[in-house]
Amino acid sequence: MGERRFFIFGAGYSGKAFAQANELGAPIFGTTRSPERFEALRQAGIEPLRFEGSLTAEIGDALRQTTHLIVSVAPDEAVDPVLDAAGETIRTRMPALEWIAYLSTVGVYGDHGGAWVDESADCRPVSKRSVMRVAAEQEWLKLGQQTGTPVAILRLSGIYGPGRNALANLEDGTARRLVKAGQVFNRIHCDDIAGALWHLAGKNLGGIFNVTDDEPAPPQDVVANAAGLMGIEPPPEIPFETAQLSPMAHSFYGENKRVANKAIKAAGYSFRFPNYRVALERMWADGNWRDGEPRSPMKRS
Repeated sequence: MGERRFFIFGAGYSGKAFAQANELGAPIFGTTRSPERFEALRQAGIEPLRFEGSLTAEIGDALRQTTHLIVSVAPDEAVDPVLDAAGETIRTRMPALEWIAYLSTVGVYGDHGGAWVDESADCRPVSKRSVMRVAAEQEWLKLGQQTGTPVAILRLSGIYGPGRNALANLEDGTARRLVKAGQVFNRIHCDDIAGALWHLAGKNLGGIFNVTDDEPAPPQDVVANAAGLMGIEPPPEIPFETAQLSPMAHSFYGENKRVANKAIKAAGYSFRFPNYRVALERMWADGNWRDGEPRSPMKRS
């Protein structure tokens, strides 16, 4: 097997966590729309390229050498921008390509009234963005069939980690404890997204995988746990019915499900942070919960 070369369309928070867990020292290229973010990507170990909906010569050159492609760009109102710009290149001008990962969302399952769902569950997308995600998943799977390339669909739950967590929210005064009877949310630490990607890429495994921790939980419990670690009083509970929420936040509370993660475990992956308590305790003990740039989980023993 030759050298692995990775390319990330949409190298944001999760992409940087992936790059910082790069034990192999493999070359990683990644795109952003903002040249102002180039230095942050370089610091994470990513060679930055600008992507604004069309392929540049530099992107084309990098793609020709890519063995493992990770797509972390959301579909827009009409199309998947990566498929639209790079679909033909992927089909005909990526001779080294061995594996594709598409980062999706557990939002594709919609609302299941708090019941457990796994990868075999029907997708019942409620929001327009989740409807578009289901369509994009199908297009990536079809491309994989056309090219004979394994495609891993990673359905991610609510992402948190350094700089994005209840500890940081309590410190900056934005934490709230909204209470809606029976409501739970699913979560995943960015280091486990990175870990799952490296694990699947290492075996060139395709399929659909829910990448979410073991314990869906009420959001107010997470804030209370973080406050306990910090030794402060948690903010007061706010009934959902009286809360002032943005339309986006309101839509999140319209979906309630417990997402199981058996497929990724069956593939041999072990979660570093199986629940929010373990993760918050580790971040608090390490003192890296304020850090907006995720660091490698390999360096946190």
